[in-house]
Amino acid sequence: MKSFTIMAALLLTVNCYSVNAATKFKVCADPLNPPYSTKKQDGFENKIAALFAKKLGQKLEYTWFPQRIGFIRNTLRVELEDGSGEYKCDVVMGVPAGYELTITTQPYYNSQYLLLIANGRGFDEINQPEQLSKLPLTKQEQLKIAMLDRGPGTAWLQQQGLLDQGIPYQTMTGDDKNNLAMTIAKDLKSKKLDMAILWGPMAGYVLSQSPVNSYRVLPMTSTKAIKFDFLMSMGVRYGDKQRQIVLNKLILENQLEINKIMHSYQIPLLTIPKRKLTNNDD
Repeated sequence: MKSFTIMAALLLTVNCYSVNAATKFKVCADPLNPPYSTKKQDGFENKIAALFAKKLGQKLEYTWFPQRIGFIRNTLRVELEDGSGEYKCDVVMGVPAGYELTITTQPYYNSQYLLLIANGRGFDEINQPEQLSKLPLTKQEQLKIAMLDRGPGTAWLQQQGLLDQGIPYQTMTGDDKNNLAMTIAKDLKSKKLDMAILWGPMAGYVLSQSPVNSYRVLPMTSTKAIKFDFLMSMGVRYGDKQRQIVLNKLILENQLEINKIMHSYQIPLLTIPKRKLTNNDD
């Protein structure tokens, strides 16, 4: 039993070394998905990937594919045809902690949904999201709030009796010029919308595209009925435990730099709680 344990430890050390010794840090990413990733590599996930590649002494390489249904199947799981046994890419920089389609690292950020209300549109007195449902009916009817097809915002609008005031948006638009964050930012600026409940990084993008103090920013607080805060990790292929270990080490050693990058994108960050073991852990 003891010899088996020693051999297992040696094998793990060798495999971790092989991951570290690789010449490329290969990332699967969407080419048009600010603030996460872009082909110009100016998204926050691009910056974190560049940081990790530098730490490992590897060349950063991307496989680009729109982040929609089939993303993992068409990127992370595609083996190269050259017989090398390597894959198109090895790391997805942002997946929910415990994501079922990959092994996930320990979380590297914790964020929450925010309600952004454009200033000067007649709703400057709103200090809490729940006040929207208490407005006089004539004022409620003036609301123009984004209603996304995914995420907890729509469930909250339904809970508050505000679905009729929602303007529908699809998360996966198929638009090759604008992703959802870009569209919401433009529609808020053009007054097609007055407010939106957005996931932290998307809210940060909207804020970054507007003059300071353009919006009232109200955190959406999780309840037993609706969760608004989520932990995010990086994803690797099932069976690629060694890469998971290397990434976990990089996250631990560079958390302050990761936070600094994300704060520069105006992304709200919550404390990362102590990690609980999941089916992705040993």
